[in-house]
Amino acid sequence: MRLRAATVLATLTVVTLPLIPVQWLALRLKGGLKRSLPVVWHRIACRTVGIRVREIGRPARERPLLIVANHVSWLDITVLGSRMPLSFVAKTEVASWPVFGLFAKLQRSVFVDRQRRSATGRTAEELGTRLASGDAMVLFAEGTSNSGNEVLPFRSALIGAARHALAGEDGEMWIQPLALAYTHLHGLPMGRQFRPHVAWYGDMEMVPHFMNVVRQGAVDVAVVWGESIRVRPDMDRKTLTRLLEDEVRRLAGNVRAGHPPAGPDLPPAALPADDDEPAILNAAENG
Repeated sequence: MRLRAATVLATLTVVTLPLIPVQWLALRLKGGLKRSLPVVWHRIACRTVGIRVREIGRPARERPLLIVANHVSWLDITVLGSRMPLSFVAKTEVASWPVFGLFAKLQRSVFVDRQRRSATGRTAEELGTRLASGDAMVLFAEGTSNSGNEVLPFRSALIGAARHALAGEDGEMWIQPLALAYTHLHGLPMGRQFRPHVAWYGDMEMVPHFMNVVRQGAVDVAVVWGESIRVRPDMDRKTLTRLLEDEVRRLAGNVRAGHPPAGPDLPPAALPADDDEPAILNAAENG
């Protein structure tokens, strides 16, 4: 296991170090490279660590699009980031974390201070701007991660704030429920007692948990896309939040019980191709 961990860490380091300045520069230039380069990194990371993703359903094409998901682990970021270009809504503390904070900034995360309600307006304004520009944004609506054996109640504040932030556009947005369920470890059903090997929650420390995941590898996860919902500003946010919560809980529960929704398993969504990035994308797809 130590040899495996050393190999994984060495590979991730070799891949990551040259991509950091490229992404830093891409953030300051026009073009789609800043959106697609993180997808390349996340796909390489999944393959290197041994995360096998089964994707059921498909991401919505409509924009503005807010993706509302359950939250199990820091792995969720890499799993979802490997599917398509997107950014995340993260708690403010993440920005100051070593390494992970840098990655969050390079992926253009929107940071929210959950301890200060007065900051919600500023966060909503930034989120609305990003959604209106065509960025797909992911909100972990539980507000925290958990054991992966359940879906916690969703918080309605940011869902409602994002909806109202777009009122100055055409007044509409799309919200898509998404369920994450970690299902197998080394090819065997994970079950309730083994999900904490992957789930990161409570008082678990990041570095030991990260090293444990790196050492064990061979984790299967299902990403299940629900039907997108067309939302207008006059919709009741609490009713909308309950609808999304119920759908994510249903999708995740079906997968954990071994009854995933009917639908084809899909390859990763196509990346936007700009003239300045085909070589990188081809390398990621063929690597």
